Amino acid sequence: MSYKYAITSAMQSLAYDPKIRFVGYGVKIGGQALGTLKEIKEEQLVETPVAENLMVGMAIGMSLAGLKPVVFIERMDFILNALDAIVNHLSQAKAISRGEFSPAMILRVVVGNRAKPLFTGPTHTQDFSHCIAGMVGFPVRQVTRETEFAPIYDHAKACLDRGESTMVVEYKDLM
Repeated sequence: MSYKYAITSAMQSLAYDPKIRFVGYGVKIGGQALGTLKEIKEEQLVETPVAENLMVGMAIGMSLAGLKPVVFIERMDFILNALDAIVNHLSQAKAISRGEFSPAMILRVVVGNRAKPLFTGPTHTQDFSHCIAGMVGFPVRQVTRETEFAPIYDHAKACLDRGESTMVVEYKDLM
């Protein structure tokens, strides 16, 4: 089994839940999240502009409305644009609201390629996993082997069902 096939299988497994929504740019049109969402029902795909803070903010609202968002961020470098929504809202909403609101999502984040052809450059290949893990109150899981996808996404889905978020970091060089 390849790394990409394992991701695709994990996404298909998540999609069995009718409340799951895959949110991001390139999830419905273009590359369909690097080809990993091709078999997902169109009504579960929510295409957005390239606006990471908007994507996370919208997913927070979707979560509060009872949906279970999986936000796809194709380049970890651009997660910096969403840190306000992630650190100050997603991670803190339960505490700020004294338990009244508890938005949750899976953040699916990709670190760009360095070793494959068409190197995307130093501003498209940074990995902020450890920094973000120190800023949020939910797990940040890095997937370096295809055998890790099923258990990591199963755990992320169980967390999501309990109203807890997870960030899963994938590596394009391994696809």
